[in-house]
Amino acid sequence: MYVSAFVAVCLAMGSQAAPAADEITHLPGLTHDIAFKHYSGYLLGDTGKHLHYWFVESSRDPVGDPVVLWMNGGAGCSSMEGLLAELGPYLINPDGKTLKKNPYAWNTMANVLFLEAPACVGLSYDDHNECSTGDDETSMSNYLALQDFFTNKFPEYRNNSFFLTGESYAGIYVPTLAVRVLKGADTFPINLQGYAIGNALSSKELNDNSRLFFAYYHGLLGDDLWAHLVEHCCTGGHASRQTCNFHKTTSPECMKDLVKVFVITSFGLNPYNLYANCSLTTAGPFSRYQADLSHIMRRHDFHDSVMMEAKSTYLNMNSDPPCTGGTDITTYLNTPEVRQALHIPSQVQTFELCSSKVNYTKEYTTMKPQYEYLTSRVRGLVYNGDIDMVCNFLGDQWFVESLDLQVKEERMMWHHGDQVGGFVKRFANLDLLTVLGAGHMVPQDKPAQALKMITSFLFQKPY
Repeated sequence: MYVSAFVAVCLAMGSQAAPAADEITHLPGLTHDIAFKHYSGYLLGDTGKHLHYWFVESSRDPVGDPVVLWMNGGAGCSSMEGLLAELGPYLINPDGKTLKKNPYAWNTMANVLFLEAPACVGLSYDDHNECSTGDDETSMSNYLALQDFFTNKFPEYRNNSFFLTGESYAGIYVPTLAVRVLKGADTFPINLQGYAIGNALSSKELNDNSRLFFAYYHGLLGDDLWAHLVEHCCTGGHASRQTCNFHKTTSPECMKDLVKVFVITSFGLNPYNLYANCSLTTAGPFSRYQADLSHIMRRHDFHDSVMMEAKSTYLNMNSDPPCTGGTDITTYLNTPEVRQALHIPSQVQTFELCSSKVNYTKEYTTMKPQYEYLTSRVRGLVYNGDIDMVCNFLGDQWFVESLDLQVKEERMMWHHGDQVGGFVKRFANLDLLTVLGAGHMVPQDKPAQALKMITSFLFQKPY
């Protein structure tokens, strides 16, 4: 493996190569001692793009443990949610001021890099305030940011095992980035060993079609409505993955039925965790739910008419359900003392959990070609909280099965302690796993199970 003379010198320096200017020396609201170093600063993406990172070293063995990149989705949502509400070493309290220790943090066994992408998301910025982007530009910018991380910021980690992880629209971010990393290995080798994606958008068509089955079999749609859907949206009046088209229908009767489904599944329920209580706070003027309506949950080009009809029929309902809180994170990251501790320049925009500025173009409808390339080269894990309706387990199950990979182990239970953690089926170089009772944000809903799952995957231990 080729390593430049500059990198070789930095590697020889060991931990001294870490950027002192980026080290967090005091974190407001942190009331407990921590056994690791942490850093916040910027990585250079594409021209003029500065991607904010927050890097927490392993509290166990930073030299020997793998490096894990984490990205949240949207597109346009901040990975600070992953850090401060899901898998980071400290979690935000409801007061938006103080932090508590997370005993199930992923940095108990890995060095974790949280990256806010694309530019204009969270605390990332563009020199010219250019916030229009798409799938390919985002993956390229993220790839350049990784090169900056391993060359200029933390070259001492260049040889550590490296894994790409994330959730939701990271179902697009991660595979496209992984392909770039592998194809660029001759010019910039990165020790990529695998990827793990939770509740991923892997195929727009399969996610849309499976959501209707998920809704019906979770008791949200009555028999009469389901019968109408099957009659008008499914070939031959038979409900199956192969015969039903809820994703891209041209049938007026099917569209009318889908309006009813949209209303039932979008108002008053938490789409990210069907059985969770709803918070009465929201994340600001542009929420995670609105970002997902624009990307993950957008049903072809009739979505706008569906939404307009639904709102005109149910005028007393808001399009943003009061279930997706994020005020605590927003409050914390907009506190001047916190921004100073994180080395955020004064000109950087006010933090939003999901950016209202990003104009994002979705260039892929399926990740099948990317998975076909990856599964012959590195290990993968697709996992789903099984009560998420946004990116439901059935859609990802259909997607993985469609890859026609060799089955290594048939579907079986996996356990956390003496309790069932979920189910896992192992294919050649790809594991398909569910987490029982978790929603869209698995590390938040089932933190202990999530830690066992990711530890088992990273170190190739039984689930």
